[in-house]
Amino acid sequence: MGRIIFYEERNFQGRSYECNSDCSDIHMHLNRCNSCRVDNGCFVVYDRPSYMGNQVFLRRGEYSDFQRMGSMMGMMGMAMMDTIRSCRMVPMHRGQFRMRIYERENFTGQMHELMDDCESLQERFYMSDCQSCNVMDGHWLMFEQPNYRGRMTYVRPGEYRNLREMGMSNMTRISSIRRIMDVC
Repeated sequence: MGRIIFYEERNFQGRSYECNSDCSDIHMHLNRCNSCRVDNGCFVVYDRPSYMGNQVFLRRGEYSDFQRMGSMMGMMGMAMMDTIRSCRMVPMHRGQFRMRIYERENFTGQMHELMDDCESLQERFYMSDCQSCNVMDGHWLMFEQPNYRGRMTYVRPGEYRNLREMGMSNMTRISSIRRIMDVC
């Protein structure tokens, strides 16, 4: 079971709100959110309500100041965030990972099946972008730049006909993909 605690002020000060599941609008509980503590599990947080906008993957740990997190979290797809407005709990997944990626929207163009991480779609598949996907097993992070850098988006089992229309933090392309393993 995951658990995250959001605080109105930096450094875990001010009013707090504890959450152990998805929350589509944290501002229903707090005026703002400037820090959080992940006690258990993993979460994806968003800078807009309803799971929209820039996304950040958070593991167990303390995040004392979102306005400074860009430099701390750059390797996990951190976009600059000055607040958190919604969050999704990433469920623990044990078992195989499988997803099909497509070069174009609506599952067209080149198709490749992934069962492990891919540091660079261009180098591995000679594919410059991924615009749709079908996640059969597991939970994944898709990154704008190779080597799991830049803005990211979280995908869970399901069909994604057009990744550009998901409210995905204004990403210009998908260049690398990583499984969310048993780190949660």
